This record gives sequence, structure tokens and C-alpha cells, in this order.
Amino acid sequence: MQQISSVNNATIKKLAKLKQKKYRDEENRYLIEGFHLFEEAVKAGKKYQYVLGTEEAFDQVNEDYDIDLDGKNVILINKTIARHLSSTKNSQEIFMVLKIDQPKEFPFNYGKWVLLDNLADPGNVGTIIRTADAAGFDGVVLSPESADLYNPKTQRAMQGSQFHIDLIKRDLADVITDFQDSAIPVYTSMLDKSAKQLQDFERVPQLALIIGNEAHGVSETIASLSDEKLYIPIKGKAESLNAAVAAGIMIYHFA
Repeated sequence: MQQISSVNNATIKKLAKLKQKKYRDEENRYLIEGFHLFEEAVKAGKKYQYVLGTEEAFDQVNEDYDIDLDGKNVILINKTIARHLSSTKNSQEIFMVLKIDQPKEFPFNYGKWVLLDNLADPGNVGTIIRTADAAGFDGVVLSPESADLYNPKTQRAMQGSQFHIDLIKRDLADVITDFQDSAIPVYTSMLDKSAKQLQDFERVPQLALIIGNEAHGVSETIASLSDEKLYIPIKGKAESLNAAVAAGIMIYHFA
């Protein structure tokens, strides 16, 4: 096990930069934090580049997890470094560095999927992914302009679901064509009373469900490519639903 005691250490400086998307993209790796994400990564058999923790954190790891802490890629840090690496107010002082591993090719020809069209809020993106996982969906496709999967806020909102289902960034127009070529229906959520109401849709064994941007909804271009447009009735005086809440209602309708 290595030991590092200064925030000015070259390795720590590099890892601290992974809180920024620019450096995650450059380094092709990202940082996860906290015991729950650590545990989910271990259970999923993820190969890590580094594990970092304070003495107290590693005591808990020794007690609760089957992981070898004697390797060269395990680093003992102090509380000052833990605060420096952390993206939260109250760090659990355990971190793991993982490789960003986006598949180059993927067959979109089966299952139930959620497609996110330019969702901007990392919390919404993470919550929708977690909901899709809980409902038994196969994966989530994010448009290139959607919030970063490896943003610390997205990671916290996913709560480990990133290790359970397929998560892919792709041009949605291409993906929609792939689904339709495999006879998988594509439904778009719309804030439009002229659209078909959600309760009028029956559960189907396979589908792709498009959720739009928090402020602007699904773009006209993407909506025009879908097979059906659906609407969640608003019974009160609220103008609309939060994107993650609306997604949850629709995901479980079709689960």
C-alpha cells in the first residue's frame, strides 16, 4: 500500500482534477466516492486504477469487503486529502478511480430503454437511470448534449445503477432508427394535450421511451422520428412535472 500525505503530490493533483469534465475526458477515467458506490463497483467486478482511503475508511473496508488492500494501486491518504478529493460536504473518505469504458458499438435490437434528449441536470439524469434500473429496463441512451454520466452529482444520484444497466452516449436519431429497424416502438413524452394520454398505452415487451430537456422538452426533430407521442395528464394547477418524476411515472407504466 502506498501512502500520500500532501495535496501537492502529483498523483493527488491529477485525481482532484477528475471532478471536472474536461480532465475526465482527457484522462478517460473518473472518480467515485463513498462506501455505497465503492461496494457496488466491487460487486460488479469493476477493475479499478486506484483505491484511496483514510485509515478509518480502510478499517471499514477490511471489515466489510473482500478486497486486497496491499496492492500498489491502493493509497492511504489523510483527512486533508480526502476533503480535497471530495465533492461532498461530509466525505466518507473512500474513493475509487475507474476507467471510462463506453462501448464503440452496441446492438439496439432488444429490451426496454430510456432515451434522454439533452437533459441538462445531473441529478435528473442520475435519478432517471436509477429508476430505469429499479424498473428492470435494459439501459439508458443519452444524447451527446445531456449531462455528463461521470459528473459527481450524476454518480451520487445513480446510487450504483451505473454498474447494473447499459449506459451509452449516442446520437438519438441514429439510435431511434436502430430500434425501429428491429420493430421496437419508440414513444416520445410530450407536454401536449393533443398527444395520446399515458393511460391509453398498453404495456409492451420492448420499447424506447424518450424524455426531453427540463425546459424545452423533446426537440421537434427527435419527436418527429418517434412512433407515438404520449402525455401525462395534469389534473391540478401545476404547469408541468419535474423531468425525473415524469420519467418515473412513464417508466413504471411500461415496466
